[in-house]
Amino acid sequence: MTRPGLSVREDKSMNEGFIHLAFSVGSKEKVDELTERLVKDGFRCLSGPRTTGDGYYESVVEDCEGNLIEITE
Repeated sequence: MTRPGLSVREDKSMNEGFIHLAFSVGSKEKVDELTERLVKDGFRCLSGPRTTGDGYYESVVEDCEGNLIEITE
């Protein structure tokens, strides 16, 4: 998911524009289950599941095209 004219940086957290998609799944258990399923299906888990410093329970996975997907409670 890109747009002409945006620069791509090695550190994806510093890119301009689209950074990630986020989905709220309703519970910590569902975050764990979906993360496990995505990893089994070939997605790479970049962080989590964990509780962040600001209190959110989440994981971040990268899909086969390099898109970051945040899964939250």
